[in-house]
Amino acid sequence: MSDNKEILNKAIDIINQRRNRAKAVNNLHFEEVNKKIPEIGEINSQLAKTGLEILNVIKGGENVSQKMLEMREKNFQAQQMVKRLLVQNGYPEDYLQIKYTCEKCADTGFVEHDRCSCLKNLTAQLSAKSMNAGSQIQLCSFENFQLSYCQGRTPEETAECREIMSKILQYCKRYAADFSLSSHNILMFGKTGLGKTHLSLSIANEVLRNGFNVLYDSALNYLRKIEKEHFGRDSGNVDTLEMLLSADLLILDDLGSEYDTPFYISTMYNIINTRMSRGLPTIISTNLNHEGIQKKYDDRIVSRLFAAYDCLEFVGTDIRLIKRKNGEI
Repeated sequence: MSDNKEILNKAIDIINQRRNRAKAVNNLHFEEVNKKIPEIGEINSQLAKTGLEILNVIKGGENVSQKMLEMREKNFQAQQMVKRLLVQNGYPEDYLQIKYTCEKCADTGFVEHDRCSCLKNLTAQLSAKSMNAGSQIQLCSFENFQLSYCQGRTPEETAECREIMSKILQYCKRYAADFSLSSHNILMFGKTGLGKTHLSLSIANEVLRNGFNVLYDSALNYLRKIEKEHFGRDSGNVDTLEMLLSADLLILDDLGSEYDTPFYISTMYNIINTRMSRGLPTIISTNLNHEGIQKKYDDRIVSRLFAAYDCLEFVGTDIRLIKRKNGEI
C-alpha cells in the first residue's frame, strides 16, 4: 500500500494534468476563433497589452485612479464585444474561457494555501483504491447473487428464506443506488456462508463507481494495521485509523473474528462512535447473532450497533456447502 506522501503527490500530478488539459483545450479554442473571426483576434491582441498599459499609467503618476477606471471600462466593453461576436458566429459566449475541472481552485489543488476539496477527495479515492487493492470488490455484483442458493431444510423453510433474502437483496440494491454521505448504517449478521460478504462487496462496487471513496476489509486486518502503526511497528507514513474514520463509506467484514484485547475493543468503539459523530455511514458484517454480539462487546458498542444501524439478519444454509454438494466447487 502506498504511503500518504506518495498518494498526495500522485493526486497533485493528476490535478496538474487536468489543469494542463484545460489550458491546451483553451489554446485550441483561441486558435480556432482567431482564424474564423479575425475581429476577435484583434480585440484579444489589444486586451493582451493591458498589463503593459497599466505599468505605463502607474509610471506616469498622473490621474492614475481615473485612468485605471477608464482602462477597466474599455476592457469590459472589449470583452462584451468578444462575447457578442462569438454568439453571432454560433459559439457559446464563454467559449474562450478556460473550463477547469474544479473552478474553486482552477485545478491547482489549493485555495489560499489550503488543500482544495477536490484534492482532498482525490487523495481519499486514491488511498481507498490502494487499501482495497487486495480485496475482491470487482468480483461481486448484485447480478451474480443467486437467490436459488438460499435454502432451508424443508420446501417451506426454503420459500421463507428466499423471501427474506430477496427483501435484503432489494434493500442493498436501493442502498447502493441511492448512496450518499447521509445514508444509514447497516449491520449484517447471520451464520457464515449466507452472502453477507457478497452483498457488502456489491454495495462497495456500486458506490465506488458513483465516485465515492470506500474502504473494505475485515475488522481483524484493519485492527492489526492500526495496532502496528500505533505501537511503531510499521515504518510507513499511512494513518489507517484516520482513513477509516473519514472514508465516505467504511465496510468492516467479519466483526467478531478479532481478539478480545483492550486495544482492539477501544479502537473498534472509537471507529464506530467517531463515524457516527461525523455522520458517515458504516456497514458491518458479522457471523455473531444478537447474543454473541452482546457477549463479546461492552454496552457502548452493543447499544450503538442495535440502535443506530439497520439490522439485516441473513438466513438459510451455508452456500458453500450447497455448491460442494452440487459439485460446483
